[in-house]
Amino acid sequence: MPEISRFLGIVIQMYREKDAPHHRAHFHAIYAGESAVFGLEPVEFLSGQIPNRQRRFVEVWTELHETELLLDWKLLQEGERTNPIEPLR
Repeated sequence: MPEISRFLGIVIQMYREKDAPHHRAHFHAIYAGESAVFGLEPVEFLSGQIPNRQRRFVEVWTELHETELLLDWKLLQEGERTNPIEPLR
């Protein structure tokens, strides 16, 4: 699963399922061994478990980089490499 960004101990990853396209653009946030899924268009928490503080960091970061995340989603679904996205500082 390609790593898109990493900040404050949170790893952001996105992946493509070959021959089984997802119906909605989304990514995974991993923190301290736990993970959560966040959707795009609209930005929202979909499932999983990470601490509330880290969840808020991910939501803020996503709002700032939604256009880049959507581009990475499109690239990945077309079999291309993703571009790294600036971490939250």
